Amino acid sequence: MTGIGTDWRAVDGALTAWFDAPSLSEGAALAGRIMELSPGQVVDVRATGVRVRADSADHTGAVSAAARDLGLAANTAGLQHVNVVFESTNPPALRTFWQRAFAYVPAADGGLADPLKRDPALRIQSTAEVRPLRNRIHLDVVRPAEAVGQAGLGEASGPYGVCYADPDGNEVDLVPGGALGEGSGTADWLAVFSAMACYRTTSPPQQRDLAAAAASLADAAGFPLVIDLRPGLVILDSGKDQWEDNPDGVDFTDLAVKLQGAARRLGATADPALPRFAQLFLDAADLPLVQAFWIAALGYVADPRDGVSDIVDPLRLNPVLVFQELDATDADRRRQRNRIHVELVVPSDAVQPRLAACLAAGGRLLEESAGRWRVADPEGNELAIVSGS
Repeated sequence: MTGIGTDWRAVDGALTAWFDAPSLSEGAALAGRIMELSPGQVVDVRATGVRVRADSADHTGAVSAAARDLGLAANTAGLQHVNVVFESTNPPALRTFWQRAFAYVPAADGGLADPLKRDPALRIQSTAEVRPLRNRIHLDVVRPAEAVGQAGLGEASGPYGVCYADPDGNEVDLVPGGALGEGSGTADWLAVFSAMACYRTTSPPQQRDLAAAAASLADAAGFPLVIDLRPGLVILDSGKDQWEDNPDGVDFTDLAVKLQGAARRLGATADPALPRFAQLFLDAADLPLVQAFWIAALGYVADPRDGVSDIVDPLRLNPVLVFQELDATDADRRRQRNRIHVELVVPSDAVQPRLAACLAAGGRLLEESAGRWRVADPEGNELAIVSGS
């Protein structure tokens, strides 16, 4: 219990901690200890550390002790969670549409939640204000082709035939994923902007062993694999575009073959229905100005690749935000308040520094209420900063 005040923070309804680790293997070692303590914990292993989210304080002290025993220190600096908020005149209709698009489940607040606790929650708020013009924010989601075909979202539009609009006109590009390769060695993998394989496990030891094996193989290849552990599940993920365009030139297909072989030898079973990749798109007339605001607001970094407008969470825990150019002469659309805004949940002791970063980057404070600060970027796109406590 003593670790709650120092290692752990309340973030989006869960006690959350991050422990710095110098490698995936050392992070997976902590994940294995956590699985022994409490198999129901939500654990995200990254090349730089491990995030743990707990619904109660029952095991937080033991998790902190296990981390210290492995020489891993807690670091609260990057703890946050990004969600998406819709304002709608017809919340039930929106809820039905987006539940089909994302394969989410109903949440206690009336919105929708990712059952795997990886992608942003979709919160839905009621409003009487009608906003008829096209939003400056939309979402992308990539899912298995069969799931896309079964979503039943109506008629698609757009240059690629993958854009769908909800009853309010909010847009989603629902993109079918494809096989990672043609050979049987990568049959468990799906390319959904990232390369992803989701393995069902039957016991905590099997889950621990698969995470450890995947971490060892990725470390040996020099690849920063994403490894997420959920009850009865291990998710292996390359990260967006990294399977075909990683800076170190790693042959990810070769690594995927080895990871698949390790998973099958351990008796894990791939679930091809689960892979999903989600990201946010924001239209901006002055891309550098608006991008700089969101880098400061979210604590993100710019994708270093030429010609890519993405900004990314350096801890690789929150969704990618992509920018595309908006016609600066489209004054009506620029003036209309979006029906979608971003919600950033941070620990209570991080609110004021994050708010200050937003204002220093050209943001405007629009409204302040108990535990919530609504900020606009230089072009009026909104961010709600929410205290996690």
